[in-house]
Amino acid sequence: MAAIDVAGYVADLKEHSPDHGFHVHDERHFVETYSLRQTYEVDLHPEDGCGGPLDLHLSLDVEPRVLLAFEDAVATLDDHSDPSDEYFFPLTFTWALPPLPMSPDLLRINLDLNGICGRDLPIEVSAIDSFASPLEPAERRLNVVARRPVSLAKVLKGEELLCEVFDRCADVSKFLREYAEQWLA
Repeated sequence: MAAIDVAGYVADLKEHSPDHGFHVHDERHFVETYSLRQTYEVDLHPEDGCGGPLDLHLSLDVEPRVLLAFEDAVATLDDHSDPSDEYFFPLTFTWALPPLPMSPDLLRINLDLNGICGRDLPIEVSAIDSFASPLEPAERRLNVVARRPVSLAKVLKGEELLCEVFDRCADVSKFLREYAEQWLA
């Protein structure tokens, strides 16, 4: 029997997200047949922004070697011991907006968003300019990404519900929705 139920943990995250102002739109589960690496993906929107320009994509990457090492560590423990907090899965939050006619200042956005999130959820901001043809102007897409490790020991103990992370994600979503109106004008 597995030490932790990863699918159940993702289901708990989905059920918990509305408590922080999100609405779940879609979910996917991928399994790579050769390595057995898994990815769980969940598409969210701010509850008051369904149909709006902002998408939030949550992705949990399950590395089988890490999971097996954690299960081995748990199997060697007695009933009164907790596993060491050295096993993690990466959790990625990605915000996406449609192409932006008004190009925002990436450094300013990065500074503002990192001020909102602090050290616990560092934010990366980038943009991609794409050209449909040499005769057309570039389309700029803004990419905002946050990464956070998920502790398997805390998942096992039921302590990794990510309340503060979801609150920060709600703040980032609110910030991006407010400024998206200017950038899309």
